[in-house]
Amino acid sequence: MAAVSEFVSVVGPAGPAGPAGVATVIVARPPTNAMTRQVYREIVAAAEEVGRRDDIVAVILFGGHEIFSAGDDMPELRTLDVSEAQTAARLRHAAIEAVAAIPKPTVAAITGYALGAGLTLALAADWRVSGDNVRFGATEILAGLIPGGGGMARLTQVVGASRAKELVFSGRFFDAEEALSLGLIDHMVAPDDVYDAAVAWARRFLDGPPTALAAAKAVINSVVHAEPDAEQRRYIEVFAAAQGGAGRDDHDGG
Repeated sequence: MAAVSEFVSVVGPAGPAGPAGVATVIVARPPTNAMTRQVYREIVAAAEEVGRRDDIVAVILFGGHEIFSAGDDMPELRTLDVSEAQTAARLRHAAIEAVAAIPKPTVAAITGYALGAGLTLALAADWRVSGDNVRFGATEILAGLIPGGGGMARLTQVVGASRAKELVFSGRFFDAEEALSLGLIDHMVAPDDVYDAAVAWARRFLDGPPTALAAAKAVINSVVHAEPDAEQRRYIEVFAAAQGGAGRDDHDGG
């Protein structure tokens, strides 16, 4: 195992983590894989590592067998002032974009929960496989916030404006079956089969032409145009209002 740093590691590509050519980026910050500024920095470093390594053809994004991610670490987020929150918003966006820009096929192997920024991270992958017991949610509104990191743009591109608004406005949890029907996941399996299903998807591209795969991905991604400056500006406005006392609770999910 080659540890990138404390919470995020790159495993593989050879050995028990999967076949030669497939690497796994693991986010491991128990118990909920809640994401902090440090986690986002480490995600960027991991994405850059797997992107440049010639021995890696495809990448699995994994939070472990119990949970993908419950979103931002809200207790930490509430300690930030507005300037620090701006930095956190930039780091979140950089991490999501770094994952989306990995020049290789990527698959999110989703277990347990994918909430808030965890859902946004999953949406940055090219393909998503989920256990049939997973709970999803764009839950930031429950903390008086809005999705960041390009989350609203990615969600809207997948489910359409009306459904994106309903999910973001309500912050409600929904199950894997609904996520499949909305197109937020591409495949649903038994919980114990999630990682193996991700490996099976990744193996399909082991003999593919790397340059062509990277070019095709870049062109398709270029169609997906978010507005990070506008999103980050509104996020900070809402954050400042929440720090004034509105919408406080103890949930993860930002």
